[in-house]
Amino acid sequence: MADEGDAEPGTLRPGGRTARVRAAVLRAAGDLLAEAGFDRLDLAEVARRAEVGKTTVYRRWGTPSGLVADLLGDMAEQSAPRGETGSLDGDLLANADLVRRTLADPRQGPLFRAVIAAAGTDPRAAEALHRFYAVRVGEWAPCVRLAVDRGELPEGTDAEEVVRSVSAPLYYRLLTTGTPPDAPAAERAARAAAAAARAGVFTAPAPGAAAD
Repeated sequence: MADEGDAEPGTLRPGGRTARVRAAVLRAAGDLLAEAGFDRLDLAEVARRAEVGKTTVYRRWGTPSGLVADLLGDMAEQSAPRGETGSLDGDLLANADLVRRTLADPRQGPLFRAVIAAAGTDPRAAEALHRFYAVRVGEWAPCVRLAVDRGELPEGTDAEEVVRSVSAPLYYRLLTTGTPPDAPAAERAARAAAAAARAGVFTAPAPGAAAD
C-alpha cells in the first residue's frame, strides 16, 4: 500500500486520525496565511501550530504551494451550496451576499487576499486558485441557465460570465481599497449583472456576425 504522504495534495479523502491531522494542518495554514501572507507560510510553523510532526507536513504537502492547493480544494468542498429563489435577481443577490460575507469575514477576507497575491507569483498557487473559482462558478451557473429556461434571459447567455460579473466588482473593491464590500455594494453588483444579462451583454454573437 502506498504511503499517504506520497499522494498529491487534495487527492485523498482520509478518515480517522489522518483526517484530523489534515484538518488541523489546513486550519493552521489558513490562519498563518491570513496573518502573514504567502511569503511567510512556513511549513515548520504550520506543523507547530497544528501540533503535528514536521515530517508529516513536509512528506504530505511538500511546499507552501502544495498546502495552498489543498486548502483551496477543501474550502471549495466546504463552501455553502447555492440556493434557488426562483428568479434571476434573487439568485444573483444570494450569490453576491455569499461573496460579501466571505470577503468581510475576519479570517476569510485576509486569507483570500493572501492567496490572490500568491497566485501572481506562484504557478501552483495560481492553478489552485483557478480550480477553486471554477468550482464556485460552476456551482452557481445553473441558476442563470434556469433563468434562460424561464425566459428571463436571452438564449445563448453565457452563464459562467454572468456569475463572474457578480463577484468581480466585490473582489475589485476589496483589493483596491482594502475595505470589504458591504450589503449595498453586493446588491449593486447583483442588479448590474442581472440588467446586463437581460440586455444581452453576455450573449455570444451569432456565428459569422460582423463586429460593429
